[in-house]
Amino acid sequence: MIRVLVVDDEALVRSGLRMILEAAGDISVIGEARDGAEAVSAVGRLRPEVVLMDVRMPVMDGLTAAGRILLDPEAPKVVMLTTFDVDEYVHAALRLGAVGFLLKDTPPRELAAAVRTVADGQAMLSPSVTKRVIAQYADRAPSRAEAARRQLDGLTGREGDVIRALARGLSNAEIGRELRLTEATVKAHVSRVLAKLGLANRVQAAILVHDADLR
Repeated sequence: MIRVLVVDDEALVRSGLRMILEAAGDISVIGEARDGAEAVSAVGRLRPEVVLMDVRMPVMDGLTAAGRILLDPEAPKVVMLTTFDVDEYVHAALRLGAVGFLLKDTPPRELAAAVRTVADGQAMLSPSVTKRVIAQYADRAPSRAEAARRQLDGLTGREGDVIRALARGLSNAEIGRELRLTEATVKAHVSRVLAKLGLANRVQAAILVHDADLR
């Protein structure tokens, strides 16, 4: 069972998310929190694997809470939740190491699949907003593009193929089919690329490729 903490200031939203996730059969909502301060406390007490965190909340917002939670080397995967298809706070959360964000109107099946994806160590952004988030996150000034290209220069040809496919939003399985690699090999390449580039997750890798304009 994947252990999930749901964080939202609206009781109805928390209840709805709990019902959707627990109906999946392999996901357990082990706790709820009404604001970021409660979330930080609950993470330390309950040790969830995944935290679904609202962005805008009273007392302590989701961004501040995510920053505190992600300071722990053994922190859970944090996914930001938002009503809007672009939210400036989410961009900062990605810099902190959050694994992505989802819209609150994400279909139930996709929500459960997203939890499984991040629990497995992959990033997850709502498909409808991935390109817009990356575009708004990255300022492709010439100097930034040049710096990004220099950073990517250290990759092997195959690693470059993998990160460019990753930047297009492909899953490990899809990258494997495209490059004729096993999913396990792709996963190993992704882990090696992130370590080599000093990046926290796939979202940051996609942003770097966007900065370099190498898609």
